[in-house]
Amino acid sequence: MRAWEFITEARTGSLQPDVARALPATYTIPKVQNNVPYHQYRFGVAIAGAKGAAQRKKDGVTPFAPQTPWGENEIVVSFDPHIETWLDDALNEIGLTSSDKKLISTMTSEEDTDVDKRSPVRAFKGYER
Repeated sequence: MRAWEFITEARTGSLQPDVARALPATYTIPKVQNNVPYHQYRFGVAIAGAKGAAQRKKDGVTPFAPQTPWGENEIVVSFDPHIETWLDDALNEIGLTSSDKKLISTMTSEEDTDVDKRSPVRAFKGYER
């Protein structure tokens, strides 16, 4: 006697309908593919931010941008004061021009405008500040 002769399956065919029914609110987003981690990251940030949209609007927080200024572009970050000259030379070397670069920050590293630069320690007798 063979096993298939006495073992009977409760059902045959695909488990897909039952699996789909067992999962809570499961969506597929074909335009956000799993082979681009950056897009997945951005979408995850957007999902996390969607729940707090009303509070951010109330607080006056800048809305979430659909794309970043750097996206999938080459980024160069430097503290060297001559970086602009070097970038221009390098761009010319590969057949581009200085207008092909775009400064998206300030030339110096600065604190954000909402950062308090005062010491949290108040002056007191014996500790002049």
